Amino acid sequence: MSLSSLPLLGVTLFGWVSCLSVNGARGSGAVSGAARRAVPPHLIFVMVDDQGYGDVGYHGSDIHTPVMDQLAGGGVTLENYYVQPICSPSRSQLMTGLYQIHTGLQHSIIRPRQPLCLPADAPTLPERLAKAGYATHMVGKWHLGFSRAACLPTGRGFHSFLGTLTGSGDHFSYQSCDGAEVCGFDLHDGVRPAWEMSGNYSTLLYVDRVKQILRSHDPHKPLFLYLSLQAVHTPLQVPGHFLKRYDSMDNRLRRHYAAMLSCLDQGLGEVVQELRTRGLYRNSVLVYSSDNGGQPLSGGSNWPLRGGKGTYWEGGVRAVGFVHSPLLKRKGVVSRALVHVSDWYPTLLGLAGAPESDPRRLDGHDVWGAISRGSTCPRTEILFNIDPVSRQPGELDPRALAFSGFGIWDTAVRAAIRAGDWKLLTGNVGDGDWVPPLTMPGGPQRLQGLEKRRRHRGKSVWLFDVTSDPYERTDLAEARPEVVKHLLARLAEYNRTAVPARCPPDDPMADPPLHGGVWSPWLGLEGDQEQEEQGARGRTRMRPCKVCKLRALFKKVGSRLQRSSLYF
Repeated sequence: MSLSSLPLLGVTLFGWVSCLSVNGARGSGAVSGAARRAVPPHLIFVMVDDQGYGDVGYHGSDIHTPVMDQLAGGGVTLENYYVQPICSPSRSQLMTGLYQIHTGLQHSIIRPRQPLCLPADAPTLPERLAKAGYATHMVGKWHLGFSRAACLPTGRGFHSFLGTLTGSGDHFSYQSCDGAEVCGFDLHDGVRPAWEMSGNYSTLLYVDRVKQILRSHDPHKPLFLYLSLQAVHTPLQVPGHFLKRYDSMDNRLRRHYAAMLSCLDQGLGEVVQELRTRGLYRNSVLVYSSDNGGQPLSGGSNWPLRGGKGTYWEGGVRAVGFVHSPLLKRKGVVSRALVHVSDWYPTLLGLAGAPESDPRRLDGHDVWGAISRGSTCPRTEILFNIDPVSRQPGELDPRALAFSGFGIWDTAVRAAIRAGDWKLLTGNVGDGDWVPPLTMPGGPQRLQGLEKRRRHRGKSVWLFDVTSDPYERTDLAEARPEVVKHLLARLAEYNRTAVPARCPPDDPMADPPLHGGVWSPWLGLEGDQEQEEQGARGRTRMRPCKVCKLRALFKKVGSRLQRSSLYF
């Protein structure tokens, strides 16, 4: 089957994208102009998992993404757009408008068995939009904690939810494993496990649910729809007919990754077509974003940027992003405005007519004017992160640290900041290779011998002018010490506002075998309540039953003995 013959990927799709802003939709659910103006815009946020910067057609990719190309080309392409290098941090900043240092989530992702979630005192985007009269729906990957029922999407402002709670899992069976120790089922419809949906491919299942939501939505009520796809995160799985499009691609990982992205692209077209059919399109704003850079060893490509997922190099944090909307004042343009994932919180609230009453509380900025009209962008600086847990005693020579930090900052701490054209990185910021797409047969071993970053013993500070050197090839830390000092001072200022990092150990009570084989909340379910003070505010903690504790303890000990036996 050719690309042009696929639904919504041929002439019909390209025709409606180009003409809708003039003629509008004439579907059965179409709304009159007066009624449409009275309704705040419908907000559609599409977040894709692990899509590399180089993995979109308009960046010259070998992967076909005609829908993304057309939507970006008819909207505003964001070419100075940043996210976080891993899943949970990007999602937490979208949901709260706060940097990680202000939510205690600055160290890593939220693991399945960690009793950790978004702070209860940080109002989420769907909570705010629901108060403003929006219907709020989430479809896809959450990955923001689920230890308590109050941490679930339906406990944080979404009226409905279909998706997964953990970070990754099988795209067909929805089995999700935390290391080699324990696995469980992870697909939920609201608060219940959706066993009956197992066997459906995640992207197709989620797109179908989105279309159901759009078909039943009252067009007179504003809609917030958060579509958080697990694709193109591993495992690399996709229905076979999508693979046939890439028969000529020799590298297996790249071929499967490309097929997953093409499936996603087709689904995106179906979502926008449904918006049009239901008469919602002309009063909608669609935001598209990857959650972090691609993983080169799993088929992704950030080429020609440096680094990838899990690093603070450009390949880990500069993302594919665009806005498509008939409400844009200018269309078909490329924006160089500095935009960060935390900016969507105040931007979408502003579009909803419910702006943040105290913008100083947030780290995000309302960037709609910069995107829609090309006005001056309020953002001039991005704190990517300060991770105090990353500091390893003895990792670097103290004398080198004192020299490189100028007595201002401990440069063994993993941190990154951008201010204007300048970007500073300190500590262990991740592997800094430049990795071309995996187009060669043979897999990751063929990457050996490609250009590697030079490793200098004791090196803990890097400085780049990422406007003139977006590929981060020329380190200017030694040549521009005054810039280094200024940015180190900015890190120190930010750090004074940080809350302690929350990184609790895994709780064996979370193991799915204790909960019917399902990943689900495990705290606050049974037992007596006891109050536990957490800083200035209290939090209720439930004491689980003693039998359950014993079962979890035996399971934990048994798994450790099993791991130990592997070495004998």
